[in-house]
Amino acid sequence: MPKAAMKWIRRQQLIDATLASVALHGLQHTTINSISQLAGMSSGIISHYFSGKQGLIQATLRHLLEQLKQALLNRIQGQVLAPTERLMMIVEANFTELQRSRNVTHTWLSFWAQAVHDPQLARLQNINSRRLYSNLHFSFRHVLPKEFALMAAEQTAAMIDGFWLRSALSETPEQDFVQAEKLCKIFIHNVIKQHGVKTCQ
Repeated sequence: MPKAAMKWIRRQQLIDATLASVALHGLQHTTINSISQLAGMSSGIISHYFSGKQGLIQATLRHLLEQLKQALLNRIQGQVLAPTERLMMIVEANFTELQRSRNVTHTWLSFWAQAVHDPQLARLQNINSRRLYSNLHFSFRHVLPKEFALMAAEQTAAMIDGFWLRSALSETPEQDFVQAEKLCKIFIHNVIKQHGVKTCQ
């Protein structure tokens, strides 16, 4: 196998192991040893590919951000969509099976808690927040007056994040994630209908 392909596979294995370790131990108690054991690799590999634990943690968060981005792109690619349809796909991209999985939910929760104390993680989280808001505003501004589009984008972003968080912390996350996605979509339809714009159910 070419070295470049092997490097990509090993990096992804280490990212997957980081997700599993954070889910098991939390971010604070995840170590190079816990990650390397789950990955079945030597601890030196982490330093070789990521320059240490912090580099791997940041790479793991960037991986989750990329998965969010790709989840939306995969839905809209090659399609001519009405703004409301695109808004529905933005919601769906934030509630994919991956984003509802135990390893990913535990990791997001740990990242958010640590971002308060870690400027690099905070910067990456801010990128995620700005991207969500920008995607929502892009679609809302095609169907709502300017000032209402801004407010609707902020409200919807807050609802997506809030419902996701509440579902991740729930005793019945699968059920609550399904309901959360549904409620976010209903909110969008209702906001648009308030301004006399027909939506596609």
